Amino acid sequence: MPTRFNNPDHAPGVALKRIPLRKAAVLFIATVCLCLCGLLYLQLEQSRRHDLSLAQVASSNLTRAMAQQAEDAFMKADLVLTSLVDWIQVDGFGQDMRPRLQQTFARRVLALDQLHGILLFDQKGQWVVTSFENLPRGAGVADREYFKYHQQNVSSVAHIGPAIRSRENGEWIIPISKRVNDRNGHFQGVLLAGIKMSYFDQFFKSFSLDDNGSMFLGLTDGTLLARRPFVEAQIGVSLAQGEIFQKFLPLANSGNAMFTSIIDGVTRLYAYRQLEAYPLVVAAASSTQTILADWYDTAFRSSLIVALVLLGVGLFGWVFVHQVRVGERVESDLRRAQQALELIATHDSLTGLANRRLFERAMDIEFGRGARQASPLSLIMLDIDYFKRYNDTYGHVVGDHCLAEVARALKSCCHRKADLAVRYGGEEFAVLLPDTDIHGAMTIAEQIRRSVIDKSITHTGSPNGYVTVSLGCYSFVPSGRDSMDVFVERADAALYQAKHSGRNRVATLSMAGAGEALMRSDR
Repeated sequence: MPTRFNNPDHAPGVALKRIPLRKAAVLFIATVCLCLCGLLYLQLEQSRRHDLSLAQVASSNLTRAMAQQAEDAFMKADLVLTSLVDWIQVDGFGQDMRPRLQQTFARRVLALDQLHGILLFDQKGQWVVTSFENLPRGAGVADREYFKYHQQNVSSVAHIGPAIRSRENGEWIIPISKRVNDRNGHFQGVLLAGIKMSYFDQFFKSFSLDDNGSMFLGLTDGTLLARRPFVEAQIGVSLAQGEIFQKFLPLANSGNAMFTSIIDGVTRLYAYRQLEAYPLVVAAASSTQTILADWYDTAFRSSLIVALVLLGVGLFGWVFVHQVRVGERVESDLRRAQQALELIATHDSLTGLANRRLFERAMDIEFGRGARQASPLSLIMLDIDYFKRYNDTYGHVVGDHCLAEVARALKSCCHRKADLAVRYGGEEFAVLLPDTDIHGAMTIAEQIRRSVIDKSITHTGSPNGYVTVSLGCYSFVPSGRDSMDVFVERADAALYQAKHSGRNRVATLSMAGAGEALMRSDR
């Protein structure tokens, strides 16, 4: 059965495409949620970078102050040592000079807060003069790193060694020392100034730093000299394998970096700087947890707000999609009801074939199409032979069953979607065949006739003893000025000829209406 004649979506000039509203709604809601999450991410990432940038600036300023303080402290001690070494190398440190030297050492120590003491050692590492009133007793300092350094190096440049405990009072000091030569340039001893580690500890404590923050002073070889927080066991530990000494200092003398400390395992944002005048490195760091504490709080609150918004959007979306689904179901029900009404309005309820209303609509469409394409249009009109006798013999209920069987035979022979089988009225039927000439129409008509016979419907009122049909065919090429009534009348005239010629046969009417041919069944 054709669908294009009774489906309004196939009407000429109509090309409507249904928008999948539910999918569009889901896509829109998902897009809104993704946009909100994306905006939240961008805002939080920008805020995070801003906080880290401020922390980098603060750390850089802090290391600059640390470097300046360390350089000043060591430079003052260096200047004191330089003046004393020049004096000692000229006048020596004999017995008569030692009282003056002790008093001078003591005055220099009092003048500089960072100095623990000044000590002069002879070429064997024994104490000769110190800033203290009493000379320490013991095996001397020949085993100390700084003493061995000056024994082996003729350089007059001050040497800063690893932190040590003073053998005078056990205090931690950072030694800065210079070589003392005789008039001939031979090694005569070492002059050392001990810088209090507590001096740097107090300096470090003057800065506001979080509990997980860190500050340190070290040698360029990675040896730790002083650190905040102060842990005695860490003094002298090598940081040479740390990120600063391995990755960053070889590339730049100052900078910022975030990494995990090899000492305590805390992740921090570090700022580091190498001193220009001395082989020292200072670094200050704040833990990322502290730096981003406010950011974490903001991120939590912002995420909570966005989560609530997403929940609201999700609930609204769920309700909306649910309503759309309900609307789609209602629309689907209405569409099915409309189709059912359309079917009722355009089809015969008994046989399921198209009725005359649909038949007339289809003819109007095919007349126009045939005229445009110059294609033939055929019509078969058929009638059940002796049907009044059949009803009188078997009753109207069985008669209705007979009509339904003939309709099924008719539909079985309409193989194309464009073919339209019609119950024209009572026991009369029609078949509209687009793009079919008279020969094709006669072939299909004969198939219908044989199909009805094959049903073997008993009919005692017929000379054949079973139900038969008579068929009339007419075919022409529409010109655009044709009459549908004339078209039906000519096919009906061909049917009349078939019935007048003995029934159970196919008759045709020529296009001019003057000729007539008959096709008889095999007997």
